[in-house]
Amino acid sequence: MDYSRALDAALQQLHDEGRYRTFIDIERRKGQFPAAIWRRPDGSEREITVWCGNDYLGMGQHPVVLTAMHEALDATGAGSGGTRNISGTTIYHKRLEAELADLHGKEAALVFSSAYIANDATLSTLPKLFPGLIIYSDALNHASMIEGIKRNGGPKRIFRHNDIAHLRELLQVDDPAAPKLIAFESIYSMDGDFGKIAEICDLAQEFGALTYLDEVHAVGMYGPRGGGVAERDGLTNRIDIFNGTLGKAFGVFGGYIAASAKMVDAVRSYAPGFIFTTSLPPAVAAGAAASIAFLKSPEGQKLRDQQQLNARILKMRLKGLGLPIIDHGTHIVPVHVGDPVHCKMLSDMLLDRYGIYVQPINFPTVPRGTERLRFTPSPVHDAPQLDRLVRAMDDLWSHCALNRAELTG
Repeated sequence: MDYSRALDAALQQLHDEGRYRTFIDIERRKGQFPAAIWRRPDGSEREITVWCGNDYLGMGQHPVVLTAMHEALDATGAGSGGTRNISGTTIYHKRLEAELADLHGKEAALVFSSAYIANDATLSTLPKLFPGLIIYSDALNHASMIEGIKRNGGPKRIFRHNDIAHLRELLQVDDPAAPKLIAFESIYSMDGDFGKIAEICDLAQEFGALTYLDEVHAVGMYGPRGGGVAERDGLTNRIDIFNGTLGKAFGVFGGYIAASAKMVDAVRSYAPGFIFTTSLPPAVAAGAAASIAFLKSPEGQKLRDQQQLNARILKMRLKGLGLPIIDHGTHIVPVHVGDPVHCKMLSDMLLDRYGIYVQPINFPTVPRGTERLRFTPSPVHDAPQLDRLVRAMDDLWSHCALNRAELTG
């Protein structure tokens, strides 16, 4: 086989379809987020505003987080030195897991190197713990959940997105005695819509199923202490296993599950994705714990309130321009474009002409024909930055060669 030619063909296909992904080289500057420096391919630099980051609340540069990380770095050094089982468990990891268990009102939590690994490792391990387990998965679940469910080798059922009637149909035809688990999300990040947590919990109770809720895009953002949508809606005690991330609203790095002490102990003991992975650096664990503790406080609620306000303002102003906003009431602001080439062109022009960085979202992250720009306003985006974004979108959508009709197909 000509391996080089095969690689050329695979990459050319992405270019031909207009969905080849380009990394934008940026340098975040401490204390200046969402401002950053864009390093162009020719070596020149330009100051830009980041509008597509997942550091939803700006905690990645918050003094409370940075101070905790500096103190842990000075006290312990860089890495953890091993897996959690072999010399890689420190007081910082234990503090972090205690904060996470408290956040979700659970007995215990378990930290992984990412939320992707936490989903993959946990969902692929559960059938070992519950032989014959049937997993019911929302059709729009994240790739990490899909991968974990596929790898476990057990039976699975896919229900249409947020379709409670379809989920009921699937549950009804399976053996009532079989162990069951329903896996779903609280916020689906590409459309920004909410999962139907209460209704799914009702079905889980009726059919004797466990509930597995991915709160990756909601932890830190919703609830009086940042525990997510389940906390906001008073449903925490109805969720058996939470999955979350430390790399979005908490602004650091890593992922986790939170559940009963017995469930966490079993996953810890059986999941290869946990057992054989080097643990988080102590400084990262310290920063994450500090961020979680801060966002549980009234000061954290102020950040959530400001972020929600900025999201509402941006949606209102873009809708006022006639742009096709997808609005389900969450903090995520998707603008539907519907074509990968046009989506990339818009993204490039926003960056080149206006210093506004928003990454195009194309297949396979979203279905073909639903390509979009996905804005994530934060509490540290100020009014002048928001004004510049709205003026830029108005200019490009209304007056450029890519007019609205062309952009929306």
